[in-house]
Amino acid sequence: MKNLVITGILLGMVSATFSQVTINPTFPGQSDSITVTYDASQGNAALKDLGPPIVYMHAGVITDKSTSSADWKYVQGNWGTADTKVVMTSMGNNIYQKKYHIRNFYGVPTGETIQRLAFVFRNVDGSKVGRAKDGSDIFVDINQSGFALKRIAPVETDQLITINQYIDIQAESNQSADFTLYVDNNQVTQETGTTSFSYLYQATTPGNHTVRISANNGSETVDDTFYYVVSPNRSLINPATSLPDGVEKLDANTMRVTLYAPNKNTVYLIGDFNNWRYDTAYLMNKTTDGNRYWLDLKGLTTGQEYGYQFVVDGKKVADPFSTTVLDPWNDAWIPSSTYPNLKAYPEGKTTGMVSVFTAFPTAYNWEIETFIPPAREDLVIYELHLRDFIAAHDFQTLEDSLDYLERLGINAIELMPVSEFEGNESWGYNVSFHMALDKYYGTKDALKSLVEACHKRGIAVILDVVYNHAFSQSPLCQLYWDDANFRPSANSPYANQTARHPFNVGYDLNHESDATKAWLDRVNRYWIEEFKVDGFRFDLSKGFTQKNTGSDVGAWGQYDGSRVALLKRMSDAIRSYDNDAILILEHFSEDFEEKELGSYGFLIWRNMNHHYNEASMGYANDLGWAAYNSSGHNKPDWVVYMESHDEERLMYKNVNYGNVNGSYSIKKTATALDRMELTSCFFMGIPGPKMIWQFGELGYDVSIETNGRTGNKPIRWNYQTQSDRADLYQVMSELIHLKTNYKAFKTTNFTQYVSGFGKIIQLNDSDMDVLILGNFDVSLMDLDPNFQHTGKWYEYFSGDSLDVTNTRATMAFLPGEYRIYTTKRIDRPGTSHIGVKPIQRNWRLTLAPNPSQSEFFLTTNETPLTDVSVTIYDQTGKSMPFEREDLTSGSGITIRHQLTSGIYLVMVSDQSGNQQVLRLMVQ
Repeated sequence: MKNLVITGILLGMVSATFSQVTINPTFPGQSDSITVTYDASQGNAALKDLGPPIVYMHAGVITDKSTSSADWKYVQGNWGTADTKVVMTSMGNNIYQKKYHIRNFYGVPTGETIQRLAFVFRNVDGSKVGRAKDGSDIFVDINQSGFALKRIAPVETDQLITINQYIDIQAESNQSADFTLYVDNNQVTQETGTTSFSYLYQATTPGNHTVRISANNGSETVDDTFYYVVSPNRSLINPATSLPDGVEKLDANTMRVTLYAPNKNTVYLIGDFNNWRYDTAYLMNKTTDGNRYWLDLKGLTTGQEYGYQFVVDGKKVADPFSTTVLDPWNDAWIPSSTYPNLKAYPEGKTTGMVSVFTAFPTAYNWEIETFIPPAREDLVIYELHLRDFIAAHDFQTLEDSLDYLERLGINAIELMPVSEFEGNESWGYNVSFHMALDKYYGTKDALKSLVEACHKRGIAVILDVVYNHAFSQSPLCQLYWDDANFRPSANSPYANQTARHPFNVGYDLNHESDATKAWLDRVNRYWIEEFKVDGFRFDLSKGFTQKNTGSDVGAWGQYDGSRVALLKRMSDAIRSYDNDAILILEHFSEDFEEKELGSYGFLIWRNMNHHYNEASMGYANDLGWAAYNSSGHNKPDWVVYMESHDEERLMYKNVNYGNVNGSYSIKKTATALDRMELTSCFFMGIPGPKMIWQFGELGYDVSIETNGRTGNKPIRWNYQTQSDRADLYQVMSELIHLKTNYKAFKTTNFTQYVSGFGKIIQLNDSDMDVLILGNFDVSLMDLDPNFQHTGKWYEYFSGDSLDVTNTRATMAFLPGEYRIYTTKRIDRPGTSHIGVKPIQRNWRLTLAPNPSQSEFFLTTNETPLTDVSVTIYDQTGKSMPFEREDLTSGSGITIRHQLTSGIYLVMVSDQSGNQQVLRLMVQ
C-alpha cells in the first residue's frame, strides 16, 4: 500500500513536479497507440491561458539513426500554419491532448528503432512556443522491452532543497514489483507487490544526498537514481581580490567565477568540473552587499575548455559575460571547417545554453600590437554580412578575400553583428550573448587573425554591436524572468518589461541602470582589448533611453538629454583606454542632438539611399543633404551611404524602375551600371566618411526582399567577370583612391550645385582644386561647368588637359556622362573601359564647319580614322541618320546629313572603348 502523510505536514513539502507532457500508457512501445497530454501551465508556460485555446504539437522522434540524443527525425507539423494533423484537443484548464499510433503517425520505417519522442508546442503562427522550463525541447523515452521502471516525480534528476522540506517521490513499473527506497544507501521504506510507488521524504540534513528507487519483479532488479542538495548556511564574505564579473584568472592555480545577481538567494556553479551536479562544494559565496556571488576553482587543466552554468534559485542560467557558448539546438549545423574541434554539448547532463571558459588560456601572439585607424574624415567603410558575402561564412575565408577589398581601396570593414545570436543564420540583431563570438562565423583566433591581416593592409575593423536590446535566451533576461508573461521581471537590473520607444525588437535594455552601464563597459572593452578591433557601429543607438515615448516616432526622435549623457558616458569609458576608437551611431534623431554627439567625437549614420537612388534612376533629386555642412555641422561627422544592409539596392531599382528616353534606358543593365558610376562620383566626391554595402561596387541587383528581408541572398563573386560590372568596380576604386590620397577631397572649402539634373561639386584646396560634373538627366545637356577659375585643368579619367579661358562656357554632356577635373594632373591607379567618359586615346579631333548646314568633316592628328564609329544624338538622346564617307587617306571622315536646326552631340568611338564627344550646331 502507499504511504500516507497527514495534510498538516504538506506545508513544507516540495511540490510534486510533473512534466508538462505525460504519455498514456506510461511505458509506450514503438508500435503503441498513445495519448499525449500537454499541460500549458507547466514548463516555460508560454502557452498558458492561450486565447483562443488552440495548440499545435510540433513532434518528432529520436531513433537509432539520429546523430545525437537531440537530433529530431520524421518531424510532423508545418511550423506557423494551422496544420490539422498536429492540432491538439483542448480539454480545458490549460490541458491539451492528441491521440495517435506512434510508428504510423511519424512514418518511421520498419527496422529503425524509435528511442524517444520529441515535442515542442506552439500557437498557430509559432510566435509562442511551449518548451521545458529551461527552454529546452521535451523528450519522452520509449520502452524497448522487458521490465521497466519510471520515476514520475520529481521530474528533475537534481533537486535543490531547503532544510526540512518534503520531496514527493513517485515511480511506476510495467510489472508488479517490490519497491525499495534508499537515501544515501540507507533503506528508508519498502512497498511490495505493486506497480506504483509513492513516498513523502523529509530532507533534514544539509549537504549532498543520493536517492535510489529500486524495483524487483522477482527475477530482475531495475533502479532509478536522483540527487538532492540541502544548502548549508553560509556567511556573507567578500573576496580578498576583486575581479570582473564572469570567469577570470586569479593566480597560477585559480580561476575565479563571479556573477552579479542582486535579490537572489542561492547560486550554485555546475559544469564539467563537477559533472554538472549540484554540490555544496560549489555553492557560491555571497558578498556582504548581497549583489554578487563568487567561487574560486582549482585543479583545472591548463588550456582545457570547461562548460559551466549558474543555478540561480533553482534555475539554470548561462553567464551574461560568456565569451563562448554551446547551443544544444544549433551547434550541430556548424561545419568543422568553420569551427574546428568544437566542444561537444554535455547532452544528458544539463539543458539550455552552456557557457565555456578556457582554464589559464595562452595569450594570442599578435604581430602588430598597435594600429592607428584612418582619420575619421578619410574613412571608406565596407559593410558586409559574412553569410551573404562568402559561401563559407567564416573569418578565415574573409581573410583570404582581403586582396579584393584592398584593390578596391577601402580602409575599414564593418562586420554586421558577430556576437552570439539566436539560431545560426541571421543578420545578428537577435543577439543573446553580447560578449560571445558566434561560432557560425569561426573561432576567436580566426577573428584575431582577420583583424591583424586587415591591420597589415591599413584596414580598420569595426564591429556592428547591438546594445539596445537582448533576446529571450540572453542571461540578461533569463536571470530576472517573468514566466507568466514571458518577459523580464519588474526587478530586473538590466531589462525593461516593456520597451520605452518604437521599433524595439527583443527586450529593451535599461541604459539608466548602473548594472547595464557596467555590463556595457565590460563588453566594449573586451572586444577592443581581446580582438584589437578599432571601433563600433552602435545599432539603434537612439534606443539608449528610459524616456518612454511609446509608439510615438516623432517624440522618440526629439532631443533627449539623458540619452546624450548616456552615450557620452559610454564614449568616455571607451576613450579612457582607446582614444582612437571609431564610434558610429545609428541614431536618426533631431539634428541638434546629432550635432552635439558629433562634436563629442561620434560619427553618425547618414541615410542617403532614397536621394542617390532617385538620381541614379534619372529622376529629379537634391543630393545636398549628403554634405555635413548642409545642416550646419562644422566637421565631417556623418557616415554617408547610398546603400546599407537596411536599404534597397540601387541597381535593383535602376533596372526595374529606371527612367527611359528613346533609346536611352536606365533599365538596361549596362546603362544602369554607368549610372552607378555617375552617382558614385557625387557620393565619393563630397568630403567626409563614406560607407559602401557589400557588392555595391559590382552593381548588386538582387532585391533586399529576396527570400525575406533578412534571409539568405545569392553571393555574386561572378560579377567580377562581367566587363560592365568590372568597370564599375574600377571607377569606385579610382574614386576611393582620390578620396583617400588627395587633400582636396577632405577640404572644408567646398560648394555643391546638386539640386538639378546637371550636378556640380567644387572642391577648393591649396594643393589643387577639383570640379566634378555630371548629367543625371536621360537626355543631352549643355552644362555650365562653373570652373572655379581659368587656366589648365586635367580630366582625371582621360588624362586630357583643358585650357579654360571662360569658366562658364557650356559643355555638352551625354545622359549619364561624368567628368572630374583637377588643377593638377593625377595618374590613375588603373585603367579600363569605364563607360561614357572623355577619351583615353590621344585623339585631337576637330569638327568643321561648325555650325553646319548639310555636311561636316571630322579630322584628327591620328591616322587612320577608319577604325572608329560615329553616332549623332539629338537633345533627347535619339540617334539620328546620316551618311558617312571615309577619306582615302584615312585621315578624315565626311558626314552628310539632313538635320534640322538645333544642337547635337557627335560621339566618336573605337573598339577599345575610347570615346570623344563633340558639340555640333546645325543652322
